[in-house]
Amino acid sequence: MSLEQQIIDTGVELLRRSATALPHDVTKAMEDIKTNAAQYEGALLQMTNILDDVDLARDGSLPMCQDTGIVNFVLEVGDDFPIKSELRNLLREATIRATTEVPLRPNTIDMFDGNTKNNVDPRGHIPILYIDFVKGSDLKITAMNKGGGSSNIAKLGMLKPGLGLEGALQFAIDAVAEAGPQGCPPYRLGIGIGGGEDYVMNMAKKALLKPVGERHTDERIAKLEVKMKELVNQLPIGPMGVGDGETVIDVNIEMAARHPASLPVGVVLSCWALRHSVATITKDGKVTYTEH
Repeated sequence: MSLEQQIIDTGVELLRRSATALPHDVTKAMEDIKTNAAQYEGALLQMTNILDDVDLARDGSLPMCQDTGIVNFVLEVGDDFPIKSELRNLLREATIRATTEVPLRPNTIDMFDGNTKNNVDPRGHIPILYIDFVKGSDLKITAMNKGGGSSNIAKLGMLKPGLGLEGALQFAIDAVAEAGPQGCPPYRLGIGIGGGEDYVMNMAKKALLKPVGERHTDERIAKLEVKMKELVNQLPIGPMGVGDGETVIDVNIEMAARHPASLPVGVVLSCWALRHSVATITKDGKVTYTEH
C-alpha cells in the first residue's frame, strides 16, 4: 500500500473512531461527574442517559450524536515526513469516504449551492486543517468532529488591555453563563488569551484536545485552570442545563504575548461529546493509534 493510501485509510478510521468512541479519559471524567451528581436527581438522570449513549455508540460503532460536526484535522508534520503539500487533498478524500462509510451526517453547506453532501468544501476550506511542523519523520493526525451547537456559543473578545488577566477570565466565565445549556453541557472549556484575533481562537480550540486533567506546564497558568474549573462549576447550569451538578468537564488555557493596545480572549467549548482521535504514521507507513 502506498503512503498516500495509508494516510487516506487512517483518516477514515480516525473519523470513525472520533464519531463513535468517546475517548476513555473523557468517559472517566463523565463517570466522575455522574458519581458527584448522586444528590441531584436531574443531573444524575442526564449523566446516566449520556453514558448509556456512549456505551451504545462504542459497542455498535455508531455515531454518538446525530450532529457529527464539521471535520477538523490537527497535524504535526515531521521535517522528514515525505508528504506535505498533498495532505489536504488526501484528508479531503478521507472525509468524503468517511461520510459514506461511518456514516457521517452531511454537514457542510455552501452559501450558493446548499449541502455539498460529502462534508467537504468545494473551495478547499473544509475539512479544516491546523498544521504545525515539528522535528522528526512522523505524521501525527488528530481528527476532531466539532458540532454546530457548541461552535455557536464560542466567543471572541477584543478587550481593553486595562482589564488585564482578571477581565479576560471574567469574559470567559460570562461566555459560559450566556451559553447556558445551548451547547449540551457538561462542557470542555478552552480559553485563549493574547496573540491576535484569529490566533487566540486557534489556541482555545486546540486546548480542548489536551487529556482531561492535564495542566499547563507554566505553573501560573495551571493554577488558573484549576481556579476557572471551580468557578465555572458554580454556575447553575449543570448537565444538559438541569441547573445543578457540574457544568464543565475540564478547563484548559493557552496564552501568547499580545499587542500593547489589545487584549484578545477566545472562548471555545465542546459539548459533552468531545469527539477526537489520534494516530501517528511513520514515513515507512506504519500506523499507531492512540488508545481510545
